[in-house]
Amino acid sequence: MNPEIPPSSILEQELLKRNEQLAEKVARLEKENRILRELRRLDLIKKYGPGSESLSLEQLELLELEPGVNGAEVEAEAQREQPIPAAVKKERKHPGRQELPAHLERVEQIIPCTPEQCVCGICGREKQVIGYEASEVLDVEPAKYFVQVTKREKRACKGCEEGGVSCASLPERIIEKGLGSDRVVIDAVINKYSFHLPLYRQSVILECESGLHLSRATLNGWMMRVGEMLTPIVTTMGQELLAGNYIQADETPVAVQMHDGRGKNHQAYLWQYGRPGGSTIFEFRLGRDREGPKQFLGNFEGILQSDGYAAYNEVGGPKIVYAACWAHARRKFIDAVKLNALDKESIGIVEKMDQLFRVDRVARETGLTLETRHALRNEESRPILEKIKASIEAARIGALPQSVRTKACEYTLKLWKRLTRFLDYPELELSNNAAENSMRPVAIGRNYEQSGIMQSSGARRKFAFSLRGSRVNAGEVWRASGSRARYGFVPISP
Repeated sequence: MNPEIPPSSILEQELLKRNEQLAEKVARLEKENRILRELRRLDLIKKYGPGSESLSLEQLELLELEPGVNGAEVEAEAQREQPIPAAVKKERKHPGRQELPAHLERVEQIIPCTPEQCVCGICGREKQVIGYEASEVLDVEPAKYFVQVTKREKRACKGCEEGGVSCASLPERIIEKGLGSDRVVIDAVINKYSFHLPLYRQSVILECESGLHLSRATLNGWMMRVGEMLTPIVTTMGQELLAGNYIQADETPVAVQMHDGRGKNHQAYLWQYGRPGGSTIFEFRLGRDREGPKQFLGNFEGILQSDGYAAYNEVGGPKIVYAACWAHARRKFIDAVKLNALDKESIGIVEKMDQLFRVDRVARETGLTLETRHALRNEESRPILEKIKASIEAARIGALPQSVRTKACEYTLKLWKRLTRFLDYPELELSNNAAENSMRPVAIGRNYEQSGIMQSSGARRKFAFSLRGSRVNAGEVWRASGSRARYGFVPISP
């Protein structure tokens, strides 16, 4: 003990030192607690859907205690606890009765007047027809199944028996010796891949309407055969895509039956490659590694736009240009705002990003050419980019190291060079939303569609996905084949 320092002073110094250590520990634990609460709330929001974004973490935790909470109950709870009443939307003037498409055939039905209406009530003479009061409604003729009997003519010379018999050739069919005609096969393919009607339902509908039972295995064989026949078309689409200078890429998981005795599906992936307004190609792969895009892209040396997934790095040729997606960067900050509605920094960054999209929307709505849009971007978007970067750098300084906001900042700054490529390439879009939109049909039919994909059939089914994701009008396919439409057809956009 130092004789110059009284014992009481040593004790005070020791207490102060311990207090400082405890204060540091408390501050560290509070930071960790905030980070964990943010992550927990984000997980619960993903679980209960967009309707739960306005609920606090405590309310979300209460929902976890309820065994059977559905989306409607979450939405009701969010509405009940809304602190500020939602703004009343302006009532729009009804545009009036919608006109039916002019290209549809008009079938007239004339309704005559009753005998009493045909006689004049004043003079008793017969009234003359002076016109019609017309109205139009959309009608439909239900699908009608019938058996097409094909008789091939056989000829022989009665005077020359040694000449044999000649028989007309049988036309080629999609399914040789199958019970279904080409029209029925095409109808089944479109119903499955465009309208997400699973094969087991189609089997039941076919039996109810025609009395013929076709098993799911038979219908699945049809799908496989069509996939084989589409191979040359999709191969050509891929070659045209790679011959261009701009590709957007994305991937989505699909469940695959492996039949390896585990009793579980393997998570495979459909890799999407496309160009806005052009073709869309789907590649089926069992994994999510770099080998997929590396093999498809080959020596491609144009622009490759994707999210920040590392598998898209180091692919293509030596002159390939990598571009990133502003929509993905924006979503990162949207997640931060979902966790903390008072996060002014993240809100400000999202608003500035919206200004970037506004510039492109103006160019699109006014019909500007790519060159004119390029000039507009350099004039208006470049200053916005400088503000966005400054805001992100400032927001990162005041955020917790592992918070959602910090991760959003680091993600955007890491990809900054790729995000700003659009200033140098007029054809480059701000986001690869077109690629994501082309995969929405896959997600819509995921519950039944992918659960039935087998490893051997996945590579063939990708061709149906490719045509469905491209600018293929199912109505044109139907008209070309002469098939009857049971559920109607709509354009399939990328």
